[in-house]
Amino acid sequence: MRLEHDLLGNFEVPSDAYWGVHTGRAVQNFPITGVPIGHYRSLIQALALVKSAAADANFSVGELDKDVHDAIVQACAEVAEGKFDSQFVVDAIQGGAGTSTNMNANEVIANRALEISGRAKGDYEHIHPLNHVNMSQSTNDVYPTAIKVALILELRELVKAMDHLRNSFASKATEFRDVIKMGRTQLQDAVPMTLGQEFATFARMVMEDEQRLRELVPLLCEINLGGTAIGTQLNAPIGYVASVTKRLGELTGIDFVSAADMIEATQDAGVFVMVSGVLKRVAVKLSKTSNDLRLLSSGPRAGFGEINLPAMQAGSSIMPGKVNPVIPEVVNQVAFAVIGYDMTVTMAAEGGQLQLNAFEPIITRALMMGITQLRQACYTLADRCVDGITANREKLRESVENSIGLVTALSPMLGYENATEVAKRALLEDKTVREVVLELGLMTAEEFSQVLGDVDRLAGPLQM
Repeated sequence: MRLEHDLLGNFEVPSDAYWGVHTGRAVQNFPITGVPIGHYRSLIQALALVKSAAADANFSVGELDKDVHDAIVQACAEVAEGKFDSQFVVDAIQGGAGTSTNMNANEVIANRALEISGRAKGDYEHIHPLNHVNMSQSTNDVYPTAIKVALILELRELVKAMDHLRNSFASKATEFRDVIKMGRTQLQDAVPMTLGQEFATFARMVMEDEQRLRELVPLLCEINLGGTAIGTQLNAPIGYVASVTKRLGELTGIDFVSAADMIEATQDAGVFVMVSGVLKRVAVKLSKTSNDLRLLSSGPRAGFGEINLPAMQAGSSIMPGKVNPVIPEVVNQVAFAVIGYDMTVTMAAEGGQLQLNAFEPIITRALMMGITQLRQACYTLADRCVDGITANREKLRESVENSIGLVTALSPMLGYENATEVAKRALLEDKTVREVVLELGLMTAEEFSQVLGDVDRLAGPLQM
């Protein structure tokens, strides 16, 4: 063990640990979820990039010694690469507005920088977690900036996953472009469409949400780095704000800009509410699509039975041969969770007081979990469900022939009155539309078959 101290007194730290006293106390104080911040790879990467940018900026304005700067920057690079994720041990849910997360980063970077300099961990006289690694900074500008960096990185990955899912739906739309079926409104027969059109709609719904996610990035690019404690830039040297913002942009490849009003930016969690709202939108629409897949595949004999989902596992411990739509079901459950996370973000953002929102840790955890789970849900739905879907083509065609809704498509040829009579007799006599049309001599069998075969006229073109 090595002995470190803070304002509360001495604290024993394992000699091989890169974290220090502040982290150790946080571990004791917040045994909440059992999930440490090191679990959130993008957040640790973002923290390291922010700290590296700060070191560069402090060096550029003459505040940081070159040797100390070089060691800190090298340590930050290693942390960003993921070499020290196991040393980020504070719980994801923590009091203190993220202070414990910032302290954990400061201590890990300082102790690794000390090693790089040939010194022992804890030798803070030479490289100090607060005096050097945290120079010109506060948790209140470092933490929200790191969250925004991490969110941009994570949203990019979510968009990739959604694009993967969209392509799966689009592929099925092409495959099913000539499969005629009945559309439904309020679960009642409506008018004919194609199964391809149904799957093309799924694809477009995903595509629209991809665009909504991309629109979030410019909002996340406004940062308060350099605002320090409450946005007044106290203890930030002249030239630091512009330098650190520029350098962070260079390190990340993201066009960050300083907030026009850093006091406002330090306390306002509105952008996180916006991100959460779009994630909820994605979740709601994915869940609706999953509901449709479950309904369309219900059966196999007593349900809709229009499509077949690939069998993934046995569905029952008591009913032999039963197979359940487990992949859409898991997507539904992810959606339920994300909708709940949105409420968490909403309450946390509303709970902020005066010049700071103390609840950004729970906001961060909720957003990170939501994005991660949605990303994995998209890949799972595409690879383990959509790609393997098949259509029951004959059953779908029969449903069109048997549906009373078909008369709407025949109305231009039969006339409204004749179409009404066909619908009425088909219902009363429990006959198909085809049977009644032929009995009344309104069309020949060949003419009726031609109508059903003319998919473009009956259902309209496939829109992709």
